[in-house]
Amino acid sequence: MDRTATRSGERLKSIILVVVIAAALGIYVLYQLHNASDRPSIQPLVVAGTPAPDFALPGLDGKIVRLSDFKGKVVFLNIWATWCSPCREEMPSMEKLYQEMKGQPFEMLAVSIDILGAKAVAPFMAELKLSFPALLDPQGTLERQYGTTGVPESFIIDKEGIIAAKVIGARDWTAPDAVQFLKKLAQNPGGELRSTRRPEPPSAKKPGDRP
Repeated sequence: MDRTATRSGERLKSIILVVVIAAALGIYVLYQLHNASDRPSIQPLVVAGTPAPDFALPGLDGKIVRLSDFKGKVVFLNIWATWCSPCREEMPSMEKLYQEMKGQPFEMLAVSIDILGAKAVAPFMAELKLSFPALLDPQGTLERQYGTTGVPESFIIDKEGIIAAKVIGARDWTAPDAVQFLKKLAQNPGGELRSTRRPEPPSAKKPGDRP
């Protein structure tokens, strides 16, 4: 009897141990799945030669603007903020470039990450007499989409929606190499850029640099 009771007790302990281990594993798996659902999805690296992620953001007039609306045009995408000193220095050269490129298949989109949105951006644009479109992204959606590390950052997107150049920091966009680069992209028919040598991206000259 004692041996039978001992064996039964050992079996019961084994069963209980297996149940406890299975329950613990189940809880662990559920915990990992819950955490995985809370983690933000990893965005693909946005560099020259990769497709530009599409987005939809409001302009100062409240109308939604989508990047995909400009397929067939070269898009100069600039991510900036009114409190950013280099952005303020860069903006006048962007305005000159915008005027220089009028009549070409070209569009400039300046996306502000200011938390105050239009309240901060509208007077800034008026003060510097900037006429290119300004879009509002107070949630910083584009920063995450494009993997920016600060402001300003610019992305030159070709007619097929592929990033032709990524520029970190402020630049003098009236520099001859910058203007020539953008004009070559604008004048190149869609589809031919992939089979011919790309124009060289603009150099790292900043506003105020001597030629």
